[in-house]
Amino acid sequence: MIKNKIIALLIVVLSINNIKAQETKSTGKIIDKIIAIVGKNTILLSDVENQVKQLESQGQYQKNLKCIVLEDLLYQKLLLDQAQKDSIEITEREVDDNLDRRIRYFVSQIGSEKKLEDFYGKSIKQIKAEFRELIAKQMLTERMQNKLTGDLKVTPTEIRRFFNKIPKDSLPKINKQIILKQITKYPPISEKEKIKIKEKLQYYRDRVLKGEKFSTLAVLYSEDPGSSRKGGELGFVGRTDLVPEFAAVAFKLKEPGDISRIVETSFGFHIIQLIEKRGELINVRHILLKPKISSNDLLKALTYMDSIRTLVQQKKIEFDEAAEKFSEDKASNKNGGLIINPMTGKAIFEYDQLDPKTAYAIRGLKEGDISKTFKMQDTQGKEVFKIVKIKQIIPAHTANIKTDYQLIQDMCLADKKQKQIEQWIRKKQSITYIKIDPEYKKCTFKHKGWFK
Repeated sequence: MIKNKIIALLIVVLSINNIKAQETKSTGKIIDKIIAIVGKNTILLSDVENQVKQLESQGQYQKNLKCIVLEDLLYQKLLLDQAQKDSIEITEREVDDNLDRRIRYFVSQIGSEKKLEDFYGKSIKQIKAEFRELIAKQMLTERMQNKLTGDLKVTPTEIRRFFNKIPKDSLPKINKQIILKQITKYPPISEKEKIKIKEKLQYYRDRVLKGEKFSTLAVLYSEDPGSSRKGGELGFVGRTDLVPEFAAVAFKLKEPGDISRIVETSFGFHIIQLIEKRGELINVRHILLKPKISSNDLLKALTYMDSIRTLVQQKKIEFDEAAEKFSEDKASNKNGGLIINPMTGKAIFEYDQLDPKTAYAIRGLKEGDISKTFKMQDTQGKEVFKIVKIKQIIPAHTANIKTDYQLIQDMCLADKKQKQIEQWIRKKQSITYIKIDPEYKKCTFKHKGWFK
């Protein structure tokens, strides 16, 4: 079962469609071929068949599934053709980040990098190299689509008109949702621990200056899981891709091999080695060490948060005021502690979108209740104590314009974007070289004009 799941995931996310047209030695039978050309870009039979298999593995069985998949690929190639003509670019760093996110997802599904490598029969580096061009093209098409529709907006009048046209039995069903506020406290790091970390980094720096390889020490000692296995290398990045403290020091390094002083950032303490500068981009290695928090400091932070919770519960201070005055989360403390859902950019969560620690902390609580103090890790892996207040619980319901205005607005905007895309497809079809295998003339495509 796990292998079937991973195969499906690899097909849908990495689009395994790089099989080359070839012939078997025994029969001479073609096992792959070009079935469509859009501009200078081709679509292979394997492109269609792999996506069809993935959809069928999800239970989607339709007589015209091949035609649906082919038309979607034709649209993607139209976008790619236009992106190439408009000289839209994707940086190496953007592609690397995208690949890293996908690999991390697969690793989380299968259990470890080693299991993924064993299953796929290739190293992580080889997997990335194989799919790098594919991912870059996918990102180009996404960026081109955003260029076509990114500036579109909808007015309140358009939103109401759109909502009124939706049949009542076609309105979406909304799961139970929740809106939360928080107050946070990071346990302090003792000066003794900071000195200890700095001494370790200075020791590693001295070892490099005496001839040891920086990359070897990064693999052995760096606590940055994303780069340590690559010898601490970050790849080419711009100044804005790095936290300010790190960037300020890294970009001052002049010659390849130069090593920085010790740098403190929100992630911990670093030493940095320059690999190469290329215009406004830089490639560096780093070793990251994260200070450890003593049990005594953890207890102090817990006690501090419990005291704030008591003040709020005794009505000696309002939660919003306490968040602004005491919370150390800069993203929420100026907004009464309101937590934004990173998946949607909005302040509403479905319960399965909550991190496990928060979900456990609020179990059984009612609207207006405040959780007990609990400890979790933030997005940078740092330990933080929290108390959470339930601002609002929204029961499961059928979407309506009063409660779900933002959702209806998003649906209206999506509809407007789709109409814009359909208009663009018709125009693009008429001026682009498109050739499709005659075998697919029997397809009933949504957009007319593919065959000329």
